Amino acid sequence: QVQLVESGGGLVQTGGSLRLSCAASGIVFSAYAMGWFRQAPGKEREFVAAISGTGDMTPYTESESAKDRFTVSRDNGKKMVYLHMNNLQPEDTAVYYCAAGAGSTLDLAAAKLIAYWGQGTQVTVSS
Repeated sequence: QVQLVESGGGLVQTGGSLRLSCAASGIVFSAYAMGWFRQAPGKEREFVAAISGTGDMTPYTESESAKDRFTVSRDNGKKMVYLHMNNLQPEDTAVYYCAAGAGSTLDLAAAKLIAYWGQGTQVTVSS
């Protein structure tokens, strides 16, 4: 049974930091690009960042705001992917989802070829 389980969300003040984690099981982890998406209340789910299966490509972050503040990394030995978020702003408030992609990081960024989703973890940034 495939599972992606996110953790590390919570309530943080503006300017604070969080590290989200996603633990994978039931898959050949290194075979998948991994990504993070988020969905704010009343908005559509949006792509945040992705990293290739071997982690040897530059992590891909699409949001101009996120590029300077968010970093994605992975540990294939532990089957974990992380999203490091710094200088959090109220507009970062959302449910953050981990995703495993069967294609490239560009496919993930376009929400294509997503094989598995996690259940999400809430991040709330207070002003």
